[in-house]
Amino acid sequence: MNYQERFEEIYTAHITREGSKELLDWLRKTDFFTAPASTKYHCACEGGLVQHSVNVYEVLREKHFEEGDSEESFAICGLLHDLCKAQFYKVSTRNVKNEATGQWEKQPFYMVEDSFPYGHGEKSVFLIERFLRLKTSEAMAIRWHMGGFDETAKAGGFSISVAFEKYPIAVKLHLADLEATYLREKNTSAVNRK
Repeated sequence: MNYQERFEEIYTAHITREGSKELLDWLRKTDFFTAPASTKYHCACEGGLVQHSVNVYEVLREKHFEEGDSEESFAICGLLHDLCKAQFYKVSTRNVKNEATGQWEKQPFYMVEDSFPYGHGEKSVFLIERFLRLKTSEAMAIRWHMGGFDETAKAGGFSISVAFEKYPIAVKLHLADLEATYLREKNTSAVNRK
């Protein structure tokens, strides 16, 4: 089973609220299932975004699901937290010197082409809510999933601390995103193989 099939299997099994079918139909019309998750770090490869989304969901579900948690909320947060990256990357080329031959060769690379610069987590929340209503806890988790890497948090904003204190799923999503990115997705970049 490939990552798109796994994503759709989880999505259709757990996300059933009004608008969920329309959101999935919209995702299929975007580059969500073929886009990278980053320009050169984790999952910087074709299909990297859906791979990352499935990985985050799986870490979130395996490590942080507790009695009383919502399967639907976990699926929404894990699978859709990086929806902001659909229609966000563009493939371009640059000249790179081939060390073996000494010749310059065109190499493809991913670059950001943000046609809707609305932020990161907040953009994902906005895009999801065009189709389905999020619970407050889901919106907070998706908005703040970047944790201290979020630009507002880096600038000294305190809202993230309040969100983490009030909404445990926000902390759980951030931790799942970190583990997926830095542990499960190590060496998944087609650009930087380390």
